[in-house]
Amino acid sequence: MPESFNQQIIDEFRANAGRVGGPFEGGDLLLLTTIGATSGREHTVPLGYVRDDGLLLVVGSAGGAHRHPAWYHNLLAHPMVRVEIGTETFDAVAVPTEGARRDRLFARVVDTAPGYADYQARTTRALPVVALERSGPAAGEGPATITNLADKLMEVHTWLRAQLRHVRAEADAHFAARAEHKGESPVPGLGLQIRQHCLAFCESLKFHHTSEDAHLFPSLAGYHPHLKGSLDRLRAEHRTVERVQNELLALLADITTADPERFRTGLDRMSRELTAHLDYEEESLIPVLADVPWPPAPPDPDRSEGASA
Repeated sequence: MPESFNQQIIDEFRANAGRVGGPFEGGDLLLLTTIGATSGREHTVPLGYVRDDGLLLVVGSAGGAHRHPAWYHNLLAHPMVRVEIGTETFDAVAVPTEGARRDRLFARVVDTAPGYADYQARTTRALPVVALERSGPAAGEGPATITNLADKLMEVHTWLRAQLRHVRAEADAHFAARAEHKGESPVPGLGLQIRQHCLAFCESLKFHHTSEDAHLFPSLAGYHPHLKGSLDRLRAEHRTVERVQNELLALLADITTADPERFRTGLDRMSRELTAHLDYEEESLIPVLADVPWPPAPPDPDRSEGASA
């Protein structure tokens, strides 16, 4: 769809709590915001979606064109995406499905929206079916409510730990499939899933640490000088964690041919290092951050006017 046409739909969607007219009237529509694979800029597109067992499914149909749409290439490079449905906005991990799972989900999509079968008939490429997995802790994990910055930190850390568990569980499943195929490459099914969860973990952790270094730590240092030693250690650990992240990505890049035991040993070592960093950060900062309300209170207009008078 032309950029101007997309923008008209986006504007109408946001102005009317997710409802639009024209050819999309009455349909299930969401807005997907990705980060450009090469530009690094945000791009938003309106897409139809289908629900399946708690997941949101979107299809890279591009109207049956012979090339994948740009948003699909973007989410391969940057799996963390933003989703808008109705008046709700949330972050998600975009995971393209593979093999038998992709075929099953595409059949589910076609059953709900038959037009996708027509798009598939126009091209020889398999239309990607992407599952949008809401990020954040699962039900029952992390703080029940977020009332202060300590709760927010724990919410982020809980999700990061869950992503590490995802990577380990999916790696184990991959090696089990390899063993079942007597060492041969198994039917595609987990490669992209493992990759996307790993990239999502690394991107989220990098963003988390960048925010801490630029904003949280300088503010804490000003109000709590006694934390200087802990903050200096955490800053230094951020560089170490960055190295571990790069090692993790390199390890996962060779998962199709890696020795299972050597792979698990490396993954466990990296997981221990990353978890130890999260543990120390919580031990050092939670007592102080518990006194900081979240979300931050809006600025007091009276105080602002008084300061400028």
